[in-house]
Formats: sequence, structure tokens, C-alpha cells
Amino acid sequence: MRSLAVASPHPGAAFAARRRRHQPAAANRNSISQHCWRCEKAQDRSIGSSLRISHLAEKLNKDASKNMLTPAAAVSVEQAQATSDLPKGDMWSVHKFGGTCMGTPQRIQNVADIVLRDLSERKLVVVSAMSKVTDMMYNLVNKAQSRDDSYIAALDEVFEKHMAAAKDLLAGEDLARFLSQLHADISNLKAMLRAIYIAGHVTESFSDFVVGHGELWSAQMLSYAIKKSGIPCSWMDTRDVLVVNPTGSNQVDPDYLESEKRLEKWFASRPAETIIATGFIASTPENIPTTLKRDGSDFSAAIIGSLVKARQVTIWTDVDGVFSADPRKVSEAVILSTLSYQEAWEMSYFGANVLHPRTIIPVMKYNIPIVIRNIFNLSAPGTMICQQPANENGDLEGCVKAFATIDKLALVNVEGTGMAGVPGTASAIFGAVKDVGANVVMISQASSEHSVCFAVPEKEVASVSAALQVRFREALAAGRLSKVEVIHNCSILAAVGLRMASTPGVSATFFDALAKANINVRAIAQGSSEYNISVVLKQEDCVRALRAAHSRFFLSKTTLAVGIVGPGLIGRTLLNQLKDQVAVLKENMNIDLRVMGITGSRTMLLSDIGIDLAEWNEKLATEAEPANLEKFVHHLAENHFFPNRVLVDCTADTSVASHYYDWLKKGIHVITPNKKANSGPLDRYMKLRTLQRASYTHYFYEATVGAGLPIISTLRGLLETGDKILRIEGIFSGTLSYIFNNFEGGRTFSDVVAEAKAAGYTEPDPRDDLSGTDVARKVIILARESGLRLELSDIPVRSLVPEALQSCTSADEFMQKLPSFDQDWAREQKDAEAAGEVLRYVGVVDVVNQKGQVELRRYKRDHPFAQLSGSDNIIAFTTSRYKEQPLIVRGPGAGAEVTAGGVFSDILRLASYLGAPS
Repeated sequence: MRSLAVASPHPGAAFAARRRRHQPAAANRNSISQHCWRCEKAQDRSIGSSLRISHLAEKLNKDASKNMLTPAAAVSVEQAQATSDLPKGDMWSVHKFGGTCMGTPQRIQNVADIVLRDLSERKLVVVSAMSKVTDMMYNLVNKAQSRDDSYIAALDEVFEKHMAAAKDLLAGEDLARFLSQLHADISNLKAMLRAIYIAGHVTESFSDFVVGHGELWSAQMLSYAIKKSGIPCSWMDTRDVLVVNPTGSNQVDPDYLESEKRLEKWFASRPAETIIATGFIASTPENIPTTLKRDGSDFSAAIIGSLVKARQVTIWTDVDGVFSADPRKVSEAVILSTLSYQEAWEMSYFGANVLHPRTIIPVMKYNIPIVIRNIFNLSAPGTMICQQPANENGDLEGCVKAFATIDKLALVNVEGTGMAGVPGTASAIFGAVKDVGANVVMISQASSEHSVCFAVPEKEVASVSAALQVRFREALAAGRLSKVEVIHNCSILAAVGLRMASTPGVSATFFDALAKANINVRAIAQGSSEYNISVVLKQEDCVRALRAAHSRFFLSKTTLAVGIVGPGLIGRTLLNQLKDQVAVLKENMNIDLRVMGITGSRTMLLSDIGIDLAEWNEKLATEAEPANLEKFVHHLAENHFFPNRVLVDCTADTSVASHYYDWLKKGIHVITPNKKANSGPLDRYMKLRTLQRASYTHYFYEATVGAGLPIISTLRGLLETGDKILRIEGIFSGTLSYIFNNFEGGRTFSDVVAEAKAAGYTEPDPRDDLSGTDVARKVIILARESGLRLELSDIPVRSLVPEALQSCTSADEFMQKLPSFDQDWAREQKDAEAAGEVLRYVGVVDVVNQKGQVELRRYKRDHPFAQLSGSDNIIAFTTSRYKEQPLIVRGPGAGAEVTAGGVFSDILRLASYLGAPS
């Protein structure tokens, strides 16, 4: 296609020579350099001009078709060993600047300054088109092909953009030369686009020729910007140098031997120490202009770097380096100081914004490092991609470098017993997929060969499914295949790291993190090289899974999204404790607690990023919305940004407790001091515990029995270590402990109850404490934890409320009438005192006889239960190991501070289970 290749604007090059022989008559260089090309629009609309352009288009298309029938064979890097006067080695430093770096005249000048500051002996700079220009050029082609006249106005915009940039950046003869060339190029483009417009069709080579002009213009502007500083500089049209063979799959293979020969020839005539080269564009062996496809400027820099065996290739962009995960999804993502070639390759394949996937291939041969730098933050060292870097720590965390994701996928599952051991089944499956041109992103096959599943882009799955149904119609009808199943809305999460293969426990840690975040994995793929572990999961779970895995490998903090139900006395106290400790936990324990919502019975406060705990009370009063528990839970459950969600129920409400099972099923952890769930109907309790044991969702309730005392954890520790529980006996009520500790020395029972009520130890109605129901609930919880299957109704309870006062309509009425029973209480107290004993209200779990009870008992004064003070609780565990001397737990068992502290302790225990350092 000789006539197409003439349009390169580089004077003296082969393309320019051909361009001068075949340049359309309408494009007169002398007149265009002095007048705007737009003045000649009328001339191009003439019949003669149209016929001439139509003839040109026909000839170009014929030549292109003829030449592209015989592509030359690709030549490998290993064959490119020719010698010449072209210097090679560490004296060369290669830079690549993308469209963002070249986006404005000021940025082009910044690029020039960076190049001038590089003290390397020789510099080769590869540039992209100005920001958005490549899209503008493709738009020109599409409009012309669609016979949309607005392509002319769109070409005007391209011209104006570059003319304005040049006028800002350049002056004098440099400006005149550039504008003259720009006018000539635009005129040629106008002729080419007119031909495309008339034909209503465009070949790939035509399109590549038009689109590549953005790089030509940016390279020329940068070379002029460097020259004006007095530094000699040449610019290179890489279509004169880089030779590639199109592979037919939107990719090209470089011909390194021919490219090296052409580079040597080019350098012989222009031996400059600073060379500005166009990225993205190249030629075929037949000298037909082509491109390295989208984002190909990185590839250009790597190819040229390998040809000159450069010391380093620096890719300049607008980020500080390569992140450990997408920072838009994981705010704690960190910049990686080093990556191996293989790690960068894996990450680019899985969609990470690192490099063009093929960029790494040319530089690996000569161990040329690639450095990713931020042009807007020169102080950032960036990320170096090189041979396997040293692992400073050699730990589990260091072997996993980063995580990447691919969204908008579908999983195709081909399944059937007839597949096992049948040669060619997989070939038939993927042959059908290839025939429809679909891209297989990941493959997973069971070793039994019973099923094969693979991931394809969602937009291609319909054609894939239809092709498989046709291909295996007979096998499906005969039952050899049971189904061709499509699972929509999937994503892939990949863990990437070179040392995963040699480090035990990586896969276990990865899947443990996903399990604890309640993420269901649909398919798994891992090569024997173990550079990456890939999993397919629901797209809606992808961000949560990414954050959970990233957090688990200590690349970021363990984040807990917390919802508080019940901002009453205990809830309010817990929120204040969280406020005081949240910064300490983040700094010292790597735990990031975010309270995402607070709800009472009337109003609730929601946040997407976390409520400021210094202002929660004021915001609940001023910014709250009507309470809706279903909406509250949905807000927490559907926040996919945080992998770990926990609801803390600080109420004593039975209806709230009835939701625990559903919350756990949704993957939300539950922590509570509310006794209603564990002391309610036995079947509901058993269902709850079964679900807890069968999943990675946690249900913690330490504060239900002893407030801040470790009662539940002590009991579990005994059972889990093989001890046998014989009896649990204790004073479980702080209120009743206070009353009987002070019911002595002639004091009346009613006075002590009134004192306890005034001090806030009792419920608003003291009968709630004196009835013994609360103690009975604690007894039934401990009985069930010990393995007894008892209902609350199975526990006999001695109520301390006189039968005659149970019908009082109010607490005030009860307190007024209580003194009339003081004599009965005084008599019972004196009888105990006379025997050297004290009265104590206790709960008992008799595991041997499989029963429990709540009663008022007498104990000798030297008994541990007789030596309490204040509102302390005391619990004695009699076991096979602690038979002669029971194990005793004693301490404050009531009050908002200690109860909230017990709940807080459960939250921290949950964080530890989820991966936070303990």
C-alpha cells in the first residue's frame, strides 16, 4: 500500500518521499503554510476533486488489500543481534509520557524540563498524543465512515487544539515550522477523511493512519520545546523504525531484527543525544502504517528500550506508583516499592492499571527495569518493576503483593458424567467459544472431569451459551451432558505474588479471609506457578471480598462496620467508650471501627462512611430519620465497601432478639447483652447456635450473664479443654447482691430496696429484679451452654415479691406497701444470723441431675458468697478438675460501664477473629 504511506509529515523520511509523489492536488504546501486550510473547503467540494479523491480511495484500498495478503514472519528478540554504530547499553535512559502528561502546553513544558534534568548520556523519550486526542481522531474516522458531515467541524477542533497549544508553547521559527507542518497534515487528513466519507467504509490501515497523527504532533512540539533550551534534539516518526506483524487478534508482534536495522539506519543520519519518538504507531513489513493498539505507547517504550538495551525505562503517569489494590475500592491501598515482571504481568492481565499487558515482554530479555513515576509528584519514588526483588521480611504478608479484580463477567458451567475421560471434550467446548470470538478470562476444571467452568465477559455470554447449546445438542439430549449453565453478574478477585508458591498457608489465609467476610466462592483457578490465585464470586460481593483479603494480609486495617441498636443507658455508654478508644485501636491494633448507624425505637441515624462519635448524640437529635429496623439492617448489609459488618443489640427487647437468626444468615455478626434470645424458646436457641457453628458469622453474648465478667468464656474454656461441669452456683444479680449485702444490722428490707432504687441499682420497677426472672434467664443460658436442654419454665424460681403486692399497678404503689412485709423479712434474717449465716439470692445449675433453680439460700459467714460487698457478683464452677476447690469468678456484675465494657470486649474479640493482631 505505497500510496497510503505517503502521508507521514516527517520531511526526508521514506513516508514523506512517497507522500510528495502521491500528494492530492488540493494540498499545496506553500499556500497552506500561509492560509488556513479551511479556506479550501469549497475546492474539495468540486466534482473534479471528488472524482480524484474517490479514485485515490479506491486505489489505496486495493493496494492495502493486496499488500496485506503476505505478512512477513515475526522475528524474535533473540534474533535481534546485529551490530552497528548505534550505541547501546546503560548510557540510554528511556522515558514514556502518556496523554495526561502531554495534556496542555504547560504540561508539555514540564515534560521538557524533566527530560532536561535527566543527566543520562543519551535519552530516548516516547510520547503519546495530547490528552483526549486519540479519542478525537477515532471519532473523526467514525463520523466520516458514517457519512456524517460533522467530521469537518471535528477536524477543526483537532486543528484548533494543537494550534493553540503550539502558540502557547513555541515562538518564532519553531512555531512557524510546526504550524506549517500542522496545516499540511490537516489538509492531507481532510483528503483522506473525504475519501472515507465517499466510500462509506474504512479499512484498519486507513484508520490507523489517521489516528496516529496525534503522536506525530505531540512529539514535534516536545522536540521544539527542548530545542529552545539550546539542547540538540531530533524527533522520530516510529513508523520509520518499528516494524510489527498484526496477529489478527487486535494485537501485533514486533519484528525486533528489522526494527533494529531500521533504527540503526535512522540513527546514522540523526545521531542526536536526545530523541523524541512517537508512541503507539508503527509499520507493517510492507510499510503500511499501523498501531500497537490501545495504550500501546507503553509497549513502544519497552520495544525501543530493548533495542538500545537501556539502563531503565520510566513510565510517567498521574499516580505515585502501582497500588496494592484499586484505591477507589480500598482506601488503605499502599504504593508498592517493587514488583517482579511476573507480578506486574499478572496484575495487568487482571485489569490493574499498571502497564499495557505486553509491555513487560521486551524488557525482560535484558533485565531492564521499568519504573512507574508520577509527573505531578516528583518527590514520590514510584514503583520499580524488575527481576524478582528481595523479600525483606520473608513473611506471609510479603509474599502477596497485590489484589486485582475484573467485573462484568459471567460464569459458564458445562457439566455431565459423560465428560469424564472422553478425549476432546474441552477442545470442543473452547472451539465453540473461539468460533464466536469470545474471550475466556479464566478456566476451572474438576480433576474428575465431571464439569468445566470458565468466565467470559458478560456481553459475550449469550453468544457463547447459544454456541454451546448447538455444539452439544446431541450430548444434552442423550444425557451425556446434564446442563450448560450460565451464572450472571460475576467478578474475579485475584491475589498476586511471586512467592506464594514457596510460602505455605497463602491459600488458606486467602480463603479464610473470604469465609469470615461471608463471601461465597463460585470457582477457583490457580496455576502450578502460583503467581496468582483467582476466584469467581458475585459482583455485588467483589469490593467487600477485595477489602477483606487486603485487610487479612495486613496490607490495611481490619475494618468493622458497626450498627448500634438501642442508644439507651448501655448503648450510650458503649458509644462513649468507642469514641475514647477508636483512635487508639486504629493506631495500635490496626482496627478501624466505623459506626454506620444508630437506631432507637423512634429515630435512627445512618452514615455511609461512619458517624463522628464526638457528635452522635447531637446528630441523632437533629439529623435523624424515623426508625425502621428493616431499613437500618439493609443499610448495613448492603454496604459492600466494608467486608465485616456487626450489629450490637443493646436493648432488652424480645422482638429485636428474634431477628438474630436472619442477621446471621445475611453474614452480619451479632453481639449483645440482651438475654432474650438465649433464654427464649429452646428450639429457637438451638437453631441460632447451629447456624453459628455452621458458618463464619459470629454471635457473641458474654455480657448476657456477668456483664463485664468472663463467665461465658470461662465456661467454654473448661468445656473445650475436656473438663466436665458438675455444678454452677452463683449470685448473678448485682441488684440483689447489693440488697442482701446491706440487709443486716437491724435495717429493714424495704429501706434497703428503696436505697438500691435511689442509687440506680434496680430497674425503674424493683419488682423486675425481685421477681428473680432475670436470674432465671442467666441460669438457663448457663445450663444450655453446659449442654442441658431446658426451657425457662423448667427453672423453679423463688420470687421475692410478696404475692399480695404482685398486682400493684405501679412501682410507687409497690414501694408504699412493701414496708408491711418487713417483719417477715426481719424474722428470716434473724434466724440466719442466729445460725451464723447470711442470706444470699442464688442461681444454681445442677448438671449432674440436669436441672436448675433460683432460690434464697443461707451460707456460713466464711463462705465466699458471704464475703461480697456492694453489687459484686460471684460464680463458682464445680467441675471434675475443680471438685474440691471450685473455680470462682468474682467482680462487679452490674452497671452500665461494666456491661458496655463487656460488649466492647466482644467487639475486639470479633476483630481478632477477623484478622486483627491480638
